[in-house]
Amino acid sequence: MNEMNDILLEVKDLAIEYRTRKSLVQAVNGISFQVPRGSTLGLVGETGAGKTTTALGIMGLIPVPPGKVAGGEILFQGEDLLQKSPAEMRAIRGKRISMIFQDPMTALNPILTVGDQICEVIRLHEKLSKHEAVAKAKEMLELVGIPGERYGEFPHQFSGGMKQRVVIAIALACSPMLLIADEPTTALDVTIQAQVLLLMNNLKKELGTSMILITHDLGVVAETCENVAIMYAGEIVEMGTLEDIYEHARHPYTRGLFDSIPDLDVEQDRLKPIAGLMPDPSALPVGCSFAPRCPYRTAACEAAPVGSTQLSPTHCVRCVRAGELAGGKEGGQA
Repeated sequence: MNEMNDILLEVKDLAIEYRTRKSLVQAVNGISFQVPRGSTLGLVGETGAGKTTTALGIMGLIPVPPGKVAGGEILFQGEDLLQKSPAEMRAIRGKRISMIFQDPMTALNPILTVGDQICEVIRLHEKLSKHEAVAKAKEMLELVGIPGERYGEFPHQFSGGMKQRVVIAIALACSPMLLIADEPTTALDVTIQAQVLLLMNNLKKELGTSMILITHDLGVVAETCENVAIMYAGEIVEMGTLEDIYEHARHPYTRGLFDSIPDLDVEQDRLKPIAGLMPDPSALPVGCSFAPRCPYRTAACEAAPVGSTQLSPTHCVRCVRAGELAGGKEGGQA
């Protein structure tokens, strides 16, 4: 395990909820994970699993009301971000922690040039003159593969892939220690996806940036991440190294995700989807949230909350039958 001084970010028992007039939505339910310096953590799960809410919690961007961080700690370089004032968080955002938001088409301001949008972040956090900030903004464009002379162009003059590069340039403008990338390749075709992932990997190596990659694409995770956390209904149900998750997955949900991917080496008529739907976050089951969809469920799964089991120093799983599921996909509904 890493020494504590190698841990850049540590999230402990984080709970985030949204209160409406009719219900209490438990978006994130006591999750814990670490991001060592210079590494990438993949946060994987279906839409609605709580991945983006977790990221917004780290950034201090949960809308209050209706949202609220209901408990836990977010330790960045040993300091709890939840104890910071709004002004202190504004100084941290963009400078020490940056986020690439989900849709590059809407992340950019349509009435400002792309150069001015990069320049704005630089001048906000660094004591540079306008001339120096413009020069650095052009450098950032070049760094992400866009000619510096396009500084004065507007977002509508760029393709989707180029817009995403601009968003990455904005996020990296002040050399953050932690980069949170929320579905950075979702709106892009596969060729541009590959280019953006290669760019992010290269920049991570060059700048020594740690990263949290939020995605539902297990192929993207395999290309980019050292560690993986599988989220379901606001909980981390399995977490480990890339090898732990891809070679020794123990949670039925993790296995279901892999089973639903086409195998190019096997002739298949149909894919194998996970049956059912994710539970309503305002009415979560008493026991395991995945139990209603799980082919391995027992009465114990539905009777009480399921704790996390440590399988190895790097691998943990939230499943009462994790020990039985070690050797393959045999087993059945009890």
